[in-house]
Amino acid sequence: MSPFHVTRTLPENATDAALRADVLEGLTRMPKTLPPKWFYDARGSELFERITELPEYYPTRAEREILVDRAAEIASASGARTLVELGSGSSDKTRHLLDAMPGLHTYVPVDVSESALRQAGEALVAERPDLHVHALIADFTARLELPATPGPRLVAFLGGTIGNLVPVERAAFLAAVRALLAPGDALLLGTDLVKDEGVLVAAYDDAAGVTAEFNKNVLRVVDRELGADFDPDAFQHVALWDAEREWIEMRLRARGAQTVKIHALDLAVDFADGEELRTEVSAKFRMDGVRAELAAVGLELTRWWTDREGRFALSLSLAG
Repeated sequence: MSPFHVTRTLPENATDAALRADVLEGLTRMPKTLPPKWFYDARGSELFERITELPEYYPTRAEREILVDRAAEIASASGARTLVELGSGSSDKTRHLLDAMPGLHTYVPVDVSESALRQAGEALVAERPDLHVHALIADFTARLELPATPGPRLVAFLGGTIGNLVPVERAAFLAAVRALLAPGDALLLGTDLVKDEGVLVAAYDDAAGVTAEFNKNVLRVVDRELGADFDPDAFQHVALWDAEREWIEMRLRARGAQTVKIHALDLAVDFADGEELRTEVSAKFRMDGVRAELAAVGLELTRWWTDREGRFALSLSLAG
């Protein structure tokens, strides 16, 4: 069996500390916000898997189509001997890349979930006896240090997750990724594209109500972890298209005036009737905009692939 290593750069109590900080900062500001990363406890992850199978939710299918069709081109264009995946999760989609990269020496999955990393990593080393897997338990939005591995390296950030960052956050994140890359290394970036408003809104407000449950799950996480008394049924799921910023916003709208107590923070939060709590931004992109954002941090967009309907894109950018 090939080598499998796990390195923790995230302190054991980092998740609890980050949740406390995000809830305190987000619920004491106006307008109120909570970051989308707190959707993803076990129940939230299960709900998101259901979302990816819904007829309205196209991004996962569209990106997988590109990976299946273009993995060999991606492998050839990058020439990578190390693949680093940020926010790797189950590493499910990544298998299409791994299958197309016969010269790959090392796979470095990066995620905050140790259980997800171990499960995926152990499966991969069993399937691929020549592949080295070095998993990192880390927050990829914080300062990241990669293990010493052979180059060139391909850093993959899939799923359109880049869209959850507002522009100033995207600029900082892309600059941090660029700092990890040596000349000849590359970034493979997944971006959901601007399209018809009806298609976009439906993808975040499905008829079966699964996304609504997913959105409200952030309240259940705060209830459980911080001793809060949110009533998820006292909030309505809202998905809106902001045409000026070209992003979807998911919000939770208070059904009536209410006060929520968060015991772990000794905090009481008042909501007016109809007041909205923003839980996610999901930016959509155009090729010229992606090219400009990458160029601003010293990355040159060299390849651009879309699915057959032009809904989603993977881009390859090189570090000079």
